Amino acid sequence: GVIYHALSQKEAKDSDVQPPGAQRAEAFVRAFLKRSTPGMSPQAREDQLQRKAVVLEYFTRHKRKEKKKKAKGLSARQRRELRLFYIKPEQQRYSLFLPLHELWKQYIRDLCNGLKPDTQPQMIQAKLLKADLHGAIISVTKSKCPSYVGITGILLQETKHIFKIITKEDRLKVIPKLNCVFTVEIDGFISYIYGSKFQLRSSERSAKKFKAKGTIDL
Repeated sequence: GVIYHALSQKEAKDSDVQPPGAQRAEAFVRAFLKRSTPGMSPQAREDQLQRKAVVLEYFTRHKRKEKKKKAKGLSARQRRELRLFYIKPEQQRYSLFLPLHELWKQYIRDLCNGLKPDTQPQMIQAKLLKADLHGAIISVTKSKCPSYVGITGILLQETKHIFKIITKEDRLKVIPKLNCVFTVEIDGFISYIYGSKFQLRSSERSAKKFKAKGTIDL
């Protein structure tokens, strides 16, 4: 039978079985390398070629990665300039916000699966601490500043540090959370909010873990 034998490049060259095209290609490569490496001896060039990697000068242009611009919301300053949260004097009327209060009460009832006489106050307190309070009627029961005590009204705006409420006398009041204790009443249940522990935006409270009892330095 015929036995297949693979010839090495040297054996093929010695046996003169290389096709003419291969010989021309090898001659071209050697001539190219000679021109590319002037001053290098044939032996040194051969040593370089025998290495596993030959690095011919190769430059890559690094493409600058364009940073994706994140869609940014309006800054607090821009919101102020646009007066997005400004309540016009003619809108500062308690009666205008009573429907909002009714909606808020229904929202809390749904949140607490219905407020029944035997509902645990602790459960209502826990729900309220994480709920959206816009529309709630809140009262200041304790404060380091006596002038705040007794103020009651519908909560219209909440930021990290303040409550803005409208009173029955149609006055808009800005109450700091710090060093104040507030009460929120719904269907006969009264819950307490310790403002010093409540300095968060309403949108951040859902992930916040609150202690069962708050404290205040008064």
